[in-house]
Amino acid sequence: MGMLKEFKEFAMKGNLVDIAVGFVMGAAFKQVVTSFTGGIVSPLIGLIFKADFKDLKWIAREADKANDVAEVAVLYGDFITNVIDFIIVAFVMFMIIKGINATKKKEAPAPPPAPSGPTQEELLAEIRDLLSKKK
Repeated sequence: MGMLKEFKEFAMKGNLVDIAVGFVMGAAFKQVVTSFTGGIVSPLIGLIFKADFKDLKWIAREADKANDVAEVAVLYGDFITNVIDFIIVAFVMFMIIKGINATKKKEAPAPPPAPSGPTQEELLAEIRDLLSKKK
């Protein structure tokens, strides 16, 4: 039973819960970016190349249906779309972190050190001098 209690404490720590929430939000955000890239960016780029951008590929070997041989192709359009997805996600995360860092309170500079008083030797020398004047 002690192990279960220890696991519960571990799982409920703030950092772990924050990471889980961030992971779920990141996955949802990835879906938004993927639909943006697939539905908006790729068609616009496809207009330039006169083809559907995601379908761009280099065919290494044609399919041969008579011999039941599948096509072998390098799907570079899909790869480029995923790279664009990554760049968008990375840029947005950069901007979010930059915004969070800008809103954090600036740490106040350390107060200047208190002026140091006379050392013990200087105080003893003053006392000695004062006592010698009274005599």
